[in-house]
Amino acid sequence: MREVDELVTGYREFLSETWPRQAALYRALAKEGQSPRVMIIACCDSRADPAAIFNAKPGALFVVRNVANLVPPFEPHGSFHGTSAALEFAVKGLNVEHIVVLGHARCGGIAAFLDERHTHSGDQVFIAPWLSILNSVRAEALQAAGDGSDAEGRQRALEHAGIRLSIKNLTSFSFIKERVANRTLTLHGAYFDIATGALLSAEPESGAFEPVS
Repeated sequence: MREVDELVTGYREFLSETWPRQAALYRALAKEGQSPRVMIIACCDSRADPAAIFNAKPGALFVVRNVANLVPPFEPHGSFHGTSAALEFAVKGLNVEHIVVLGHARCGGIAAFLDERHTHSGDQVFIAPWLSILNSVRAEALQAAGDGSDAEGRQRALEHAGIRLSIKNLTSFSFIKERVANRTLTLHGAYFDIATGALLSAEPESGAFEPVS
């Protein structure tokens, strides 16, 4: 119950401190609806909250979070596509102008994917199939990391590769590809280091990650 009590305490602090400062903004959002210009595809990890990282105000970001901040390729078959549905709504419904794939260091999903014993565990009903999105970039990422790299270096290489793959998969959606082509939508890759607070951005041409100045 302690954790629930902390949530209630946090809400009371929000109501007494944050709400008075932003009440007018919340009322405007309630009346006029949302119109964010940026969509963020982020990881579920509790340490990498996009709103906190970008110090964003309510209504500024349309966020979808999943394990390892992955974008699946366009696949119309099946019944449940949470990330794809969010993309469709953000692009077609909200007309966002930017989509950012935000990865982060020390990602538990990437670590699980690299641990083949964990990935092939018999009780992996949902996580292993989801992380299989990374199969196509695993070998190349580990090769790029080099034989002499440590576990952290190999994981970082795959974290970066996952962001690049997700950006590529975004263009498999025709409604995204069309808007990128006519320059009404721009795709971005970003990488947050939890331990240092550093933010890197992916260069559009090379895919290399460079510090954000």
